[in-house]
Amino acid sequence: MSDTPPDISHDQHAVRRQKLADLRAGGFDPFRANFATTHFSGDALKAYVPGQENVVAVAVAGRLVTIRDMGKSQFVKILDQQGQIQIYVKKDVIGEAAYVAFKKLDLGDIIGVEGTLFLTKTGEVTIRADRYTLVAKALRPLPEKWHGLSDPEQVYRQRYLDVIVNPESRARLLLRSRVVSHIRRFLEERQFLEIETPVLESTAGGAAARPFKTHHNALGVDFYLRIATELRLKRMLVGGFDRVFEIGRIFRNEGVSRKHNPEFTMMEVYQAYSDYRGMMNLIRDLLTSLVREVVRPADGSLKIKHAASGQEIDFGGTWREVRYKDLVREVTGDPDWFARSKAEKIAGAEKLGLGVNPAWEEFEITNEIFSKKIEPTLIQPTFVTHLPKELCPLAKITADDPTTIDVFELTIGGMEVAPAYSEQNDPDVQRMMFEQQAGEEKQNIDHDFLLALEHGMPPAGGMGVGIDRLCILLTGAESIRDVILFPQLRPGS
Repeated sequence: MSDTPPDISHDQHAVRRQKLADLRAGGFDPFRANFATTHFSGDALKAYVPGQENVVAVAVAGRLVTIRDMGKSQFVKILDQQGQIQIYVKKDVIGEAAYVAFKKLDLGDIIGVEGTLFLTKTGEVTIRADRYTLVAKALRPLPEKWHGLSDPEQVYRQRYLDVIVNPESRARLLLRSRVVSHIRRFLEERQFLEIETPVLESTAGGAAARPFKTHHNALGVDFYLRIATELRLKRMLVGGFDRVFEIGRIFRNEGVSRKHNPEFTMMEVYQAYSDYRGMMNLIRDLLTSLVREVVRPADGSLKIKHAASGQEIDFGGTWREVRYKDLVREVTGDPDWFARSKAEKIAGAEKLGLGVNPAWEEFEITNEIFSKKIEPTLIQPTFVTHLPKELCPLAKITADDPTTIDVFELTIGGMEVAPAYSEQNDPDVQRMMFEQQAGEEKQNIDHDFLLALEHGMPPAGGMGVGIDRLCILLTGAESIRDVILFPQLRPGS
């Protein structure tokens, strides 16, 4: 005999379909156009005034998620945007016919309720229903209460069910929304202007990444989905908009991992007359305010738990600043690493247990060591500064070391959260940097951007913040898919 429980979802679907037919035969349409609410659930709970039983009137609506049948009365709970609230439905109050119909409702049905607030004997604020309306009949059952959605693929494919039955997913995705709203307010209070730039670009520039390609029928030309917003936003610096930002979707036709999704959200910000150190102050202030005002640790600190390592990340402590080259010298144990030959660097990487492609450039070998052996160990907020100039052609070259650029990569929880630059504004140097790019991935040269620079761009600091990675960090999620409502998946049945 099989231990696998029978699948009753098909039978439940048939039963619910029959209930729908019965409702329609009786002249009732269970799919209403609207229902006038006065409160969300959380607001209704706050509206209760101790001692004023059945005085404060509310109208709420939501999905039935709990039903307790007491015979001549029922305690049910509905779920809306703010959470759950309990409803007390009594036959003597709503009438016998309405009560009989109410008892035929199923979990998952969406109802509107009008009534007054009172406190139960167990101390729970509850709505005493005066009347209710079925506004949408659920024809399929919710996932089983205790096991929920156990298949990870189903979680991502049917996110609408995931956020109904999994409180952790719901809380994580609500927090993401608040994070984005807070970032906007934070920047607008500092006089940054939100700019909208094109998603379709004739040149895929601003990053070294493989783009998605599409075709515009009316114009008869190919376009690329943008891989960054940088070059468009910096054109606005040329145009005299001194503080600009954009929070938008970015598309890169590359692999999928715990930290990568081909479609992701990036916030890019540019401030004229600033530099990479100005960006350090900006990101430190932004992240500490996010922890304080959005995450709100229960102990009132600026510390959050890092899920992968079990360590506490302290945003209120000292943020380490360390040069890229010093970290590499430390992990390789070789103070002369950057003077070594390519063959010696390959041997050094292999000694650390890393496989190296012999076709790689020397800086790529070094960066593989940084990515695999250094970055994952940087749990506390760390500004890794002065990276090799080959890694980005868009930043200022360091005055005292022409092999590096004035940048930082803010690494927290073992992953890069925010890179920032002192932006290159010399058009001749910028053109040279584009032309001298090396390595497997090279940025496309945007000639119109170079033309814009020739009109004069003020000195500026620029920064990108991966919103999805930031939300992984702040919510303790295991994967980028857990903080994206609808991640890319292979087509399913």
